[in-house]
Amino acid sequence: MTNKSTNINLSRRKLLAGLGAVGVASAGAGLGTTAYFSDTETFQDNSLTAGTLDLLVDWQQTYDYGDGREFVNAHPDHDGDGEQSVEIDGDEVKYSDFPDLEDDDSNGANIPELNCENIPPLSEANYGIDPVTEEPMDSLMQFSDLKPGDSGEITFSLHLCDNPGYIWMQGELTSEDGDVSTDPELAVDSDNLPDLADAIQATLWYDEDCDNVYDPAEPVDIMLTLDFSGSMLYRTFGGVVSEDDITVGATTYDETTKIDLVELGTRQFIDYLQAQNSDVKVGVAYFDGDNEMGSPRVGLLQELTADLNDVDAALSGLRRKLANVVNGSTNDPDVLEGSDDPDSPGGIATGTYIGEGVDVAQGELASTRARSGVAKTNIVLSDGESFEGDGGSSFSSPTGAADDARAGSPSPATDVYTINVNGSASTLQAMAGPAGGLGGDPTFFNDVDDPLNIPSVFGNLAAQAVGEKVIMKDTLGNVLAELSSGNGIPLDGNRATIYEELNESADDPDREAFRGDGVMHCVALEWEIPFDDVGNEIQGDTLGFDLGFYTEQERHNDGAGMA
Repeated sequence: MTNKSTNINLSRRKLLAGLGAVGVASAGAGLGTTAYFSDTETFQDNSLTAGTLDLLVDWQQTYDYGDGREFVNAHPDHDGDGEQSVEIDGDEVKYSDFPDLEDDDSNGANIPELNCENIPPLSEANYGIDPVTEEPMDSLMQFSDLKPGDSGEITFSLHLCDNPGYIWMQGELTSEDGDVSTDPELAVDSDNLPDLADAIQATLWYDEDCDNVYDPAEPVDIMLTLDFSGSMLYRTFGGVVSEDDITVGATTYDETTKIDLVELGTRQFIDYLQAQNSDVKVGVAYFDGDNEMGSPRVGLLQELTADLNDVDAALSGLRRKLANVVNGSTNDPDVLEGSDDPDSPGGIATGTYIGEGVDVAQGELASTRARSGVAKTNIVLSDGESFEGDGGSSFSSPTGAADDARAGSPSPATDVYTINVNGSASTLQAMAGPAGGLGGDPTFFNDVDDPLNIPSVFGNLAAQAVGEKVIMKDTLGNVLAELSSGNGIPLDGNRATIYEELNESADDPDREAFRGDGVMHCVALEWEIPFDDVGNEIQGDTLGFDLGFYTEQERHNDGAGMA
């Protein structure tokens, strides 16, 4: 087994008193070589370049010592005020620019525009000051006056650059001491044992919206609005993305197309919602271009329903259903007449009517099949810019349609998430935003350079549609014990594939690698010293621990990690 890996480790530092210490160092693994072969025939400028594997981490940490959550430190933090911030193209972008408008506890989110190009090196990290003692901190967590009732949280954003890889979170308890003996402590802890690790309650979870707040499950009605244009299937128009075969459900195809990846991702999306017993209704809309009668080829593949088996059936066989819309004489996805051979496109309609597709989805969310008083979401996927065909159809502006949906015209107001699949991102990014809010919100926009990452994006969105997944909830001591066992806790790059991090092996088929395109994944650690259960026994106790992340390339590895 080949282990090309990156470690992000936290330095071991003993604290005077408090939680833990972090000093982070990142190292990318890569090798470059060139070769020149010649004899009487010359082959010039040949080169072999090994791939790279680089894990970048940014974070935001908050601390509540009685006055609400306050910023402690972040990376990057270009002005050193404890709030994550960065200058991009001359403009300041900061954590508080991205609050969850539907969550009163949210005061922002890790900056979604951070990526492999603009995250500064960790050597530039600023650890700020302890907000209670106002003493400088030379490590990530270095609090020296903890009291019962105190709590804190840190959300790490992981960006795996270049190649796909498996990621583990690691940690280790490095020091623990009862320290000074006070009369109140000796009255309840005569041996002055170190109690802090067992006194602190900790929760480790996937923070899908990266806002440093755990989001429980809430009921939601969801529309999936899918691009059924020829470029999603046919080779001539860029629909074939790989010559590798792909199995979707019970069907195996000889090559992989964009619509196959959409089917795989959306059906995993539905499987995850079913497995979580989610309180959801789901429907499916589609859009293409003009039909022969001069009308947009748009419609409902599935009305809103709580029967997710019906939705799964509607999403099965998307090759054929797309082909029926694109080049069938009736343009009906249920009439089996179109060619689904990627090399035989037949007659192709012109135009891509994203706006009309959004209108159809919004109409369904406003119908009697939708539930009143329930959040509404529309997930729109396309691989190109919206444009008007030559068949004379009435053409709706996609940004205008999305503006209306977010504003609730027709009612209700809808969260609009968009997925751009290696197309022109400007329109889809302008459409994305929260219900009642503006478009152009990067937290609602997913830019997919490599179509192979489509299932992972749907996995992330599925995890946002239900309660965020808790990896472990226990004492900090027990969480650190799990993080220090073996290679640490194996993380799942696609939460829609049902994987139990603590109970299943790291090489379980349902654990997926993180795709190597810099997409942000967030893991959060929250801690609290309970009021009711903890008292004088922790006085003066100290605790030191390491945290870290380890990654190894997906290729030639099975996810089992180092032996």
